[in-house]
Amino acid sequence: MFILRVSLIVFLVLIIASGVVLAEEKKESTEPIIITSLSLINDSKARTATFEGNVVAKKGQTTLYASKMIVYYEDEQKGGNIKMIEAIGNVKLVKADRVITSHKATYFPEPEEMVIFTGEPRATEGKNLVTGEKITYFMKDDRALVEKSKVYLKERKTQK
Repeated sequence: MFILRVSLIVFLVLIIASGVVLAEEKKESTEPIIITSLSLINDSKARTATFEGNVVAKKGQTTLYASKMIVYYEDEQKGGNIKMIEAIGNVKLVKADRVITSHKATYFPEPEEMVIFTGEPRATEGKNLVTGEKITYFMKDDRALVEKSKVYLKERKTQK
């Protein structure tokens, strides 16, 4: 486990030194994406970084969990920014009391920062539940678009 952590630290230092940035910097959001996992394989030619085992990606107050994540990034001449992140297996996004789960999710930093959930996606907020064929979560606007939705609302007790 110690060797794995040292390898991860060395890899991250090399990425930063080579100009590959694991955070998409924008005027609206300059918070980095921090990804941890049990293993990491970087393919410089394909410009991918594959994280496997207990993968956690955190950006601000939003955390994305998965069994595996593949980060696709631009080449160094274009800035090395993240183009897309695929999360595969046991996907869960948590932000405050909102939770979205699915089999797969794809994060796109541009043109709108969003995550598309497929494979039996479910969104909960408190006791309310929404399911659908596909859920698109727009991070900056904190809103979701659900295709072929089914909503389960729990009744609230009213005060008399």
